[in-house]
Amino acid sequence: MDIRIDENAGYCFGVVKAIGAAEEELSHDGRLYCLGDIVHNSAEVERLRRLGLEVIDHGHLPDLQGSKVLIRAHGEPPETYRTADRLGIRLIDATCPIVLALQQRIRKGYDEMQRVGGQIVIFGKPGHAEVIGLTGQTGGTAIIASRPDDLGAIDFCRPIRLYSQTTKSREEYQQLIANIRSRLAEGADFIAYDTICNRVANRARELEGFARSVDVLLFVAGANSSNGHYLYEYCRKVQPRTHFIADAAALEADWFAGADRVGISGATSTPRWLMEQVKDQLIKLVQ
Repeated sequence: MDIRIDENAGYCFGVVKAIGAAEEELSHDGRLYCLGDIVHNSAEVERLRRLGLEVIDHGHLPDLQGSKVLIRAHGEPPETYRTADRLGIRLIDATCPIVLALQQRIRKGYDEMQRVGGQIVIFGKPGHAEVIGLTGQTGGTAIIASRPDDLGAIDFCRPIRLYSQTTKSREEYQQLIANIRSRLAEGADFIAYDTICNRVANRARELEGFARSVDVLLFVAGANSSNGHYLYEYCRKVQPRTHFIADAAALEADWFAGADRVGISGATSTPRWLMEQVKDQLIKLVQ
């Protein structure tokens, strides 16, 4: 059996930057706090926990005066920075540059919409860390559209500025844009910005060829990875024998009946070492 790991799979730049920042700090002090899971992959979170990275939420901040806290690639709303400054917390800011630029664009758009009575609409997953940071640029007033047909909160007679969470599907975003345009009042002021990360958009196209080249595809990702679920569903449309797994322990021998070529890929939050573990376990399973 030919078992191949997708050469294009693995961490995006933003995740590499955040994990590198964490490892650098931990190499000096042996302890660092992180607001939320540094990456949506439990195996990598556990690896870093063993190095001294402790995951916290915002409720812990008052107890961490004078400590160092990492802001992960997803970014944070402005209130987090104000709280840290008030408490004397030193922030290690590893916000992805693409997310940071989007936050700034939304803030600028929000200022514009306030002057003309308009609306900021964000295509994203409610409660997702990145979306929380983005809505924070609008004082929490942005409208969140979770699906292309999620239009109920939008006033089509008022100006609209539309943005997308960086890891959403480009196809679904285009459908949302079309749906909004079809309902706009005549002469309405509507601008949709292309804010989906090219790395994510290109991964889908790269994965299509890889998925078609194998008989079975193992897609490795954390259960709470938005990017992982999107890419998995994309793969499944191309290769029906695609299986979503969190780690090597999830492998089942009957998945590979009659398969000559097996591919292993993952989300932009999936570490390479985890895909290597899956490959090693699969070799043992099919021998």
